[in-house]
Amino acid sequence: QVQLVESGGGLVQPGGSLRLSCAASGIIFSIYTMGWYRQTPGKQRELVATISSTGSPNYADSVKGRFTISRDNAKNTVWLQMNSLKPEDTAVYYCTATQYRQYWGQGTQVTVSS
Repeated sequence: QVQLVESGGGLVQPGGSLRLSCAASGIIFSIYTMGWYRQTPGKQRELVATISSTGSPNYADSVKGRFTISRDNAKNTVWLQMNSLKPEDTAVYYCTATQYRQYWGQGTQVTVSS
């Protein structure tokens, strides 16, 4: 019933940009904290960014100043704008929704390479 569907991943060159989208259904979206995690084989899963139900954002130090998280409660959608991408940003990016329980999307691959 609960679905988080990511889109927008792909292959970009270092210094490029991507915007990830996550469309949610089956939850009262407006009361959930939304977030983006990323996972690379051999590395710890990392919380990239969160945004509260009222739009207050938080970022990991590794992406601060380069990534922007935003949401539209009327559209049940959260975005992650990724600028100045680096090879170390390569990962599978997962959308999450959290309010007592945490729900996860299926993930979308982001590859930064020349």
